Amino acid sequence: MPRSPLIAPSLLSADFARLAEEAQRVADADWLHFDVMDAHFVPNLTFGLPVMQAVQAVSPVPLDCHLMIEDPARWAPGYAEAGARNVTVHAEACTGDPRAVARDLRAAGSLAGLALKPGTPLEEYLDVLPEFDTLLVMTVEPGFGGQRFIAETLPKVRRARELVDTGHLTLLVEVDGGINADTIEQAAAAGADVFVAGSAVYGADDPARAIAGLRAQAAAAWQG
Repeated sequence: MPRSPLIAPSLLSADFARLAEEAQRVADADWLHFDVMDAHFVPNLTFGLPVMQAVQAVSPVPLDCHLMIEDPARWAPGYAEAGARNVTVHAEACTGDPRAVARDLRAAGSLAGLALKPGTPLEEYLDVLPEFDTLLVMTVEPGFGGQRFIAETLPKVRRARELVDTGHLTLLVEVDGGINADTIEQAAAAGADVFVAGSAVYGADDPARAIAGLRAQAAAAWQG
């Protein structure tokens, strides 16, 4: 595990009219989570590459781009080339071999992430995960912020943690959806490394204090 839990506030919960300022508000975070939705793979429509490039230029922390889009093999490398630290594609959206997307992302300069919806079994992708740097376990259905945390997804987190701890995989385990002060300890105890938090950070009066609190909760849960 990293020396400290990684907190990634989700820009989906920010004020879209003030994205530059909102990025600065979470300067104490580790990553800034950037949700790309195309109204096809998921029903919602959010940001695209031009907005990502604008945020990348002003963000005090690296961008963690989560692509909830069709045809990720075509579009994902552009986000890596634009400077994202981590670019995650959905396993369910990959029509070809996900490993090819991972190689293209790494060649373009980013970490490569694979995301799984709550109902997608981890076992189906164990053979491709060695090519990836992050595994994003969705703890809500992708497409909208503010949903209730689905605790039934945590066995996937635990299984991924086991595989990392035993040396079968080398990656960061990320969780996204409903992460807040009431749920982060469950996710951390299951073995997550990276925690995407939307309203728990951007809805707080003091985002820096909220980030520090979440990080401390996760670290305490790691210690048992």
